[in-house]
Order: sequence, then C-alpha cells, then structure tokens
Amino acid sequence: MPKSAVETLFDQLDQTTQLIEKNLETTYLDALTETIANIADGGRVKVEDGLPDAATVAQLEPLYAAVNLNQFEAEEIRQALQLATLKGLRQVKVEPNKQMTPDAIGYLVAYLAEVFGGADQIKTILDPVVGTGNLLATVINHIQKLTGNTVQGFGVDNDDSLLEIAGISSELQKHSTTFFHQDAIEPLLVKPVDIAVADLPIGFYPLDERAADFETHAASGHSYAHHLLIEQTMHYVKEGGYGFFLVPNVILETDEAKQLIKWVTKHVYLQGLLSLPANLFKTKEGQKAILVLQKQGARAKQVDQILLGEFPNSNDQKAFATYLQKIRTWHKDNLQ
Repeated sequence: MPKSAVETLFDQLDQTTQLIEKNLETTYLDALTETIANIADGGRVKVEDGLPDAATVAQLEPLYAAVNLNQFEAEEIRQALQLATLKGLRQVKVEPNKQMTPDAIGYLVAYLAEVFGGADQIKTILDPVVGTGNLLATVINHIQKLTGNTVQGFGVDNDDSLLEIAGISSELQKHSTTFFHQDAIEPLLVKPVDIAVADLPIGFYPLDERAADFETHAASGHSYAHHLLIEQTMHYVKEGGYGFFLVPNVILETDEAKQLIKWVTKHVYLQGLLSLPANLFKTKEGQKAILVLQKQGARAKQVDQILLGEFPNSNDQKAFATYLQKIRTWHKDNLQ
C-alpha cells in the first residue's frame, strides 16, 4: 500500500531528525527544530563547532535534497510536523499545559470559527498561547482553503523552544504569521484581530500584582490564568469579533467563576459553550468545552438562546455530521 503524503514527509523529517539527535546527543525535539530549520534554509546543513560531523552531513544532504515541499499542501505539512513534534514531546514528557491540541479538537475550533466568524470575514487571527502553533495553523489552513484569502496570524508564547518550532513550521507552510516571545498576560503588540483561538492553560497565574489589573482577578490569592487570558485576549479582538477558547467543562460552575461571569456580562456576549466529545478524554473531570464569546460593539447582539450542548462521540460519523449541521442552522436562525 503506497504511503500517504503525510507519511512520506513524516518519514523524511523523522529520519533526518534521528541522525541529528544521535550525532549531537540532544533531544529529539531539539533535533527536529534543527532539521526543519535546515529544510527551511533550502536543505543546507547548519554546522556549529564541527557538529553535525562530516559523516552525518554527508548522510543528511541527499535526504534533504529529496524533500520537495512544493508537492505537499500546507495541511499535509502541518500534519507531518505535528506527528514528529508529538514524538518529541512524548520523549521529554512535557507538562499537560504544553501538550499539542489534538486534530480532532482543532478541526472543531476551525469549524466554529468558519460558522461564527464568517470565513470570508476572517483576515487576522490571534492565539495568545500558541505553543508549537498547531491549533493556529489548523484554523489558518481551514479558512485559507475555504476562501483562497491570505490570513495573517499572530502567536504569543513564553516558551522559546516551542515558539521556535511554531515559527519554522509556519514558514514551511508559507503562512503569514508573526510570533511574540512573551508572557501573554503582559500588554501585546498586536492590533485588534477578527478572531482569537486558544487552548488555554489551566492553573493559577503567579504574578498577583499584574493580575490585579484585570477584572477577572481573584478577590484573594492567585488568579486563574485561564480567566485572565480570556479577558486579555478579547481585549485584542475587534468589536463584534469572536474568541474560541478551549476551557474546562465546568468553567462557569466553579467558586472562582463569579468575577469571570461579571466580566462576561459587562464586555462580551456568551454565544456558546459546547462540551467536546466525552470519548476524547480519560475522565469526565478532565473533559473540556469550547467557549464562544463575541465582543460587544458593531452589530453584535446577545442571542436569546445560547448554543449549549455536547458533541456526540467522534467515532459516530453520522451523528457528528448531523450535529455540525445543527450548529450551522442554529447560527443562521440566531445570529444572521
């Protein structure tokens, strides 16, 4: 059985990464960053202090020469890079908040962005916790394929190693994306965007003095980082624009939710909260949802009946397709 395009490119990435990993005695993830940088540089092998050695360079050069990115679509490049990055992340046992957003979830965020934001209207997208860039790239590829328009992306993260992967991955996919290495709770150098997407890290933000500037900060003790990030992100969304946030399923039911709900009522419209398929999570407590917020202003309005529900089992293709159509119908009936 012939290999798919994604499998072919992954094998090329994996083979060259392993050669660098072994010769430089580094991690798979660092070696992957090196190999995709080499590919982005036209297949030229970067040598520093004699490494990789001449024998490894001689092995790498023909392998890079065989990589022809022009034969792959952007989405195929993203998927191959995702597989390689996942392999590297498993090796270093990265913390949960830095795991990649699975494709099954990324595609749902992209679909909701298309339906709510209007694919033709989406020219700029912000991800304030971009990590390796997988979620942002998924949405950009989806919108660009639907419309043929170029989408300008903006990604923010405080992890320079993940951000380096995001940057080179974006270059290989020929995206027009700008990345910022910083704490996303600090002021951003980003003009208001059409939509924002984020797989939010769950936990407390340690800098109470900075958190105090936000309406969603806790009355005492540390504030939830995901609450602060929702408020911060929507500040950089245009009037009438949307934010799509991956959040805990019970985000509006916790003791700390009072300030968040107060802020939501004052500044944005809560248009939807859709629980992700239960079969994607090991426990009910770990289940997440997609929170859909619309910034007030322009022609935005609060719907009379918020879109609430749970996606069916992702393995039930018929039920899943029916549910996606119900979302589109709900949007037409309530927000158009």
